[in-house]
Amino acid sequence: MIEIKNLKFKYNQDQTSYTLNDVSFHVKHGEWLSIVGHNGSGKSTTARLIGGLLVADSGQIIVDGQELTEETVWDIRDKIGMVFQNPDNQFVGATVEDDVAFGLENKGLPYKEMVSRVQEALSFVGMMDFKDREPARLSGGQKQCVAIAGIIAMRPSILILDEATSMLDPEGRQELIQSIEDIRQQYGMTVLSITHDLDEVAMSNRVLVLKQGKVESISSPRELFSRGSELVDLGLDIPFSALLTQKLKNQGLIDCEGYLTEKELIEQLWEYLSKM
Repeated sequence: MIEIKNLKFKYNQDQTSYTLNDVSFHVKHGEWLSIVGHNGSGKSTTARLIGGLLVADSGQIIVDGQELTEETVWDIRDKIGMVFQNPDNQFVGATVEDDVAFGLENKGLPYKEMVSRVQEALSFVGMMDFKDREPARLSGGQKQCVAIAGIIAMRPSILILDEATSMLDPEGRQELIQSIEDIRQQYGMTVLSITHDLDEVAMSNRVLVLKQGKVESISSPRELFSRGSELVDLGLDIPFSALLTQKLKNQGLIDCEGYLTEKELIEQLWEYLSKM
């Protein structure tokens, strides 16, 4: 669905090094790819280049078989929905319902279809009861749900999340991540998320690590989490289950190799207790 070939970019020609230096990767149709790395590693820059908000110095960006150029940028933007860290920057409507309808009005959709899409999108993210509220009076999690509803209503092929969960509390973050997974399954959207959040990474199919503007690795979440203390050097925390697993192994309570999810760790503990 997305193919990046030898992408290079820097914000001004006086920079001694590229923000992105010969970056190549792909995202399959319907896949969830997370991009992680330290601040300044090029994550958000990558998202903005794919969305046509920045122009690469060299390399190719191909979206759904179409190369991103000055002539095709509007066609490609029509296939992409982007949700940023601060949803306040995306609101334009006086009410939640108006805001979700805004993009559909610009596309000139018939009124009945527009109403149907708005209701469907708000129901999907659990915000139908707030349709007459002012967006500014919502919580952070509710605002992000409205921003995502606006994307759902437009029916893009690709959803790009740029640190979209970073301002939320743990409960709101978990609810939003689950909503994104439900959206991906329901509509067959391809998801590209820029994140530091381990729960968000865990939900993805693959994880791309950027380090100093280059691709450091591409792996499954399990393979990434198995790297243990290396994760700190990559700008991530070590998962709680990985820390607990190591402590239990050190005490001889479990015997396993590699990363265990919380569910797998519980199963290992039950197995140990059943033998006592």
